[in-house]
Amino acid sequence: MIVYEVKPHDDLFSISQRYNVPVNKIISDNKLSHPEDLVVGQTLVLLPEDTFHTVRRGESLYSIAKNYGIPLKAVQAANPSLRPPYLLHPGMRLNIPMGADKDGAIVVNGYAFPGINHTLLTSTLPYLTYLSIFSAHARPDGSLIPVNDSALIQTARRARVAPMMVVTNMGEEGGFDSDLAHILLTDMDVQEAYIRNILQALKAKKYFGLDVDFEYVYPDDREAYNDFLRIISEKLKAGGYSLTTTLAPKKSDEQTGLLYTAHDYALHGEVSDHVILMTYEWGYTRGPAMAVSPLDQVRQVVEYAVSVIPGKKILMGIPNYGYDWTLPFEKGTSAQSLSNLEALERAHDIGVSIEYDKQAQAPTYTYFDEDGKKHEVWFGDARSIQAGLSLVRDFDLGGVSYWTVNRPFPQNWLVLNAMYEIKKVL
Repeated sequence: MIVYEVKPHDDLFSISQRYNVPVNKIISDNKLSHPEDLVVGQTLVLLPEDTFHTVRRGESLYSIAKNYGIPLKAVQAANPSLRPPYLLHPGMRLNIPMGADKDGAIVVNGYAFPGINHTLLTSTLPYLTYLSIFSAHARPDGSLIPVNDSALIQTARRARVAPMMVVTNMGEEGGFDSDLAHILLTDMDVQEAYIRNILQALKAKKYFGLDVDFEYVYPDDREAYNDFLRIISEKLKAGGYSLTTTLAPKKSDEQTGLLYTAHDYALHGEVSDHVILMTYEWGYTRGPAMAVSPLDQVRQVVEYAVSVIPGKKILMGIPNYGYDWTLPFEKGTSAQSLSNLEALERAHDIGVSIEYDKQAQAPTYTYFDEDGKKHEVWFGDARSIQAGLSLVRDFDLGGVSYWTVNRPFPQNWLVLNAMYEIKKVL
């Protein structure tokens, strides 16, 4: 796999010739909307067959391997006639083994809302281990509000993807409700009914397991939340179901606040089969412009997580969206949410180049609208996905979790599939 950044004056024909990948394949793989008019700074995922490379002046074996996105050892092994110190000269032909080994098999979870497009869902399922259907809301008496999930469960199972029931403390009006969580966690009669209703739904709907996503839990309810997870974990194990829990992106157990305090990383790691790190929303709709999932911040969360949770239980969160902020940012204003494809399309239509922030490992650009107001856009592309997925290898994590798969992002699946095998549990 090669992740190529489009340069000024590039066109698909020249890129095709350089990397020996047919133009039609590049267009098809990347689902390009404007193949004749590439955006400077956009990425292309190139998937050539095993090929050869003609050495140019100044190139080294290391630079060639890096350019093709494959390990140096793989290039050395494919060219046994070369010997240390691997001196190259212009015109030399090297074998380039594009089928280099993947970095093992990982678990991949994708959150989906019931209204997801069926064609999009079926094209995504081959890359998933779990499909987490968002979400079953609770009433204050412990009963569940019905979810239109039957079609998604059936479609997932046909594709050998395990459907996961997601329960949240979201109120009937929408939004996470701290008071509702307090009732569910501290009123034992309500909690007993709540757990009973969850177990009945798991069985009746043929779910594989449960994902508990309680957010904005009152700090004083931390131990009550821990006790709830201990209880429901035992019930689920007895019924043969798995338990996944979601965690706010903490960098230490001392990190406090309504989003963080009640999330006890060590306890979740003890009782859960998997934990999902919500490593996104640094840049968020009502906050200042910045990368949604800056890699330097994500790394700090992962470093703490693996210190208290077995790495193979951890699924690192990856956002499948971006934002467009109007500048200067004013408190109380909202950014516009965009899919990654919409962000690229906007750059094309406006005619701006895309920059890449090396620290955040994320693409970004600015532009002025018709009213003369400046905008700043942050989103994801093949480079940011490759950088994020590399953390899975670096920290030996269990895998990743996408929020959400309701928006198309074809380059993501190309990169994921090139780097890892996808585990299946069905």
